[in-house]
Amino acid sequence: MATDDLRKRNSAAFDTNDLEMENAKKNHEISNGTITFDYLEYEPSGCLELTLARVGSSTEDFMKKNGSAMKTISIFILNGLVIGFFFGCLYYWLNYSNEPLELCYGFGSLIAFLSIIYFFVIYFLVVKRFFGAWFEATVWSRVESTCSHLWKISLFKWSFLFAIVAAIAVFLYFDTRHEPKRLISLLGLSVLVILGFVFSSHPGRVNWRSVGAGLLIQFLFGVLFIRWDTGRYALQCFSDKVATFLSYGVEGAAFVYGDMLVRDEKVFAFSSLPVIFFFSMLVEVLFFWGALQWFCLKLGRLLQAATATTVCESVIAVGNVFLGMTESILLVKPYLSLLTPSELHVVMSSGFATVSGTILAAYINFGAEPAHLVTASVMSAPAAICYSKLLMPETRRSLTSVDNIQPVEKQDESALSAATRGATNGIALVLNIIANLVAFVSFIAFINGVVGYCGGLLGNPELDLEWIFGKIFIPLCWIMGVPWEECEHVGTLIGLKTIVNEFVAYQRMGAMKKEGLLSPRAELIATYSLCGFTNPASAGIMIGAISSMAANQRETLSSIAVRAFFAGCGICFMTACIAALLMPEGSFG
Repeated sequence: MATDDLRKRNSAAFDTNDLEMENAKKNHEISNGTITFDYLEYEPSGCLELTLARVGSSTEDFMKKNGSAMKTISIFILNGLVIGFFFGCLYYWLNYSNEPLELCYGFGSLIAFLSIIYFFVIYFLVVKRFFGAWFEATVWSRVESTCSHLWKISLFKWSFLFAIVAAIAVFLYFDTRHEPKRLISLLGLSVLVILGFVFSSHPGRVNWRSVGAGLLIQFLFGVLFIRWDTGRYALQCFSDKVATFLSYGVEGAAFVYGDMLVRDEKVFAFSSLPVIFFFSMLVEVLFFWGALQWFCLKLGRLLQAATATTVCESVIAVGNVFLGMTESILLVKPYLSLLTPSELHVVMSSGFATVSGTILAAYINFGAEPAHLVTASVMSAPAAICYSKLLMPETRRSLTSVDNIQPVEKQDESALSAATRGATNGIALVLNIIANLVAFVSFIAFINGVVGYCGGLLGNPELDLEWIFGKIFIPLCWIMGVPWEECEHVGTLIGLKTIVNEFVAYQRMGAMKKEGLLSPRAELIATYSLCGFTNPASAGIMIGAISSMAANQRETLSSIAVRAFFAGCGICFMTACIAALLMPEGSFG
C-alpha cells in the first residue's frame, strides 16, 4: 500500500515537471545552448510611471534619430574641455611656474602631445576627408605609376642604386678621413651580410629589396639618432614615456605581491612579468575598439612600400623598439596562427635583437649610456627585417599582407569584457614564460657544470662556456672595430650575454669600466652588441609565449628557433658596426 502511494506521488511529480518544462518552452526558446527569453507583458499604471515611460521612450528615440548630431556635440564639448585645460596650464606656467619649456617634460610635453594629436585629427577628419580622394586620384596615383614605370627600366634602377651607394661612400670618405680606423667596422658589416647569405635557407629566393632597404634605413637612423643630438633627444624622450606607461603595471603587481618582492627585491616573476597582464588587457581593448587594426594597416602600408614586408612583420619590427619581445607579440596576437615560417622568423629575430623599454633603467644603473641603448633598439628595427629576410627568405604566399589581410572577428561585446579576457589570457602567457625560463637556465647551468668538470680534469676547473665564447668572439670583435688589445674583454661580454643574459653582461661591463679595462670605443661597441635578448632563456620565453597564443605554430617555432637566435645575434652586431662607423672618436661616452 505504501509502495503504491509512493509510485503515485512520483508519477504526479514527473507529470508536474513535464508540465513545467512545456510551459518553460513556451516562454523561451532553447537552441544550441542559447536561451532566448520573451519580454514580460507589462503596462505602466499611475501618473508617475506613465510620465517616466513616455519620457524614456522619447529620449531613446531622440538619441537614435540624432546620433550624428549628438556625436558632433560631444566632440565639440570634449575639444572645449581640452582647449580650456591647455589655456589653464598656459596661464599657470606663465605666472607661477619657474620650469623651463622642454618638449619632453611638464608643460612642454603637453604642447608636443596635443600638437601630435591635433595634427592627426585635422589630417584624417579634414584634409583626408575632403581632399584625400582628389589627391590619390590626381597626384598620388600618377606618382606611383611613374615610379613603378621607371623602376622597371634597368638603367634607371641601377643608376638610382649606384647614386645611393656613391652618396654613402662620399659621406663616409669625408666623415672618416681623419679617423680611417673607423672603416674597420665596415668590414664587419660586410662579413655579417656575406655570412647571412651563405647560411640562408634559400639563397636564390632572397628579396634584395628588403635587405637593401633595411640596411639603408638602419644607416639613416644611425645618422639621425647618433650624429644628430636633437634626434637622439627626441628618441630618448619617447622611450621614457613608453617606459613610464608600462611601469604602471608595477603598481598592480605591488598591490598583489607586496613592495618587498616587486620594488625592493625586484624578483623577475613578480616585478617584470605582471606587466604582461596590464599590456595584454590594453591590447585586447584597443583591438575591440578597432584602433589596433587601424594601426597595423597604416603602418603596414608605410613599411611595405619601403621594404616589401607584410603587415605583421612591419608592426613587430617597430613595436620591438620600445616594447619587450613578449609585449610586442601581443600587437599581432590575432594573426599569429596565420603567419608563414619566414614571418615567424622575423617575429622571433626582431624580439631577440632588441630590449624592452621597461628594463633600460637596469642597464643604465650598470653603467650603460642611455642614449646608446635607445638608439640601438631603434636601429635594430630595420636591421631585423634586413637580416631575417636574408637568413630565411619568404617562400610562401602570406595571409597578412596589406592586400589580403583578413579581419579578425571580435570575441567580445563590450570593452569591459575585452579587458577582462585580455588580463585573463595573460595567465597562460606568464606561466609559459616562467616554465621555459626555469628549464633553459637550468640546462645552461648543467652544461657549465659538465664543461667545468672536464676543465678540472685538465687542470682548469674554472673553464665555462663564457670563457670559451670570449675566445671565439675575438675575431668578430676586431672586425666590428674594437681595438685588438680589448677584443678579449668585449668577447667575454658577448659570451656572457649569449650564454647567460644581457643583465649579467652589462653588469660585468660596468665593472670593467670602473677597472679601466675598456676604452670609450670598446665600450660603445659593447653597448650596442649587448643590446638584445639573444640568450637561451629568452629563446625559451619566446617559444613559450608564441606557443601559448598560437598552438598550431609550435612545431614551426621549434624548427626555426636556432636560426632566429643567430639572426638576432647578427642584427645586434650589425647595429654595433654601424654605430662604430658613424660615431666620431670625440663623441664617445
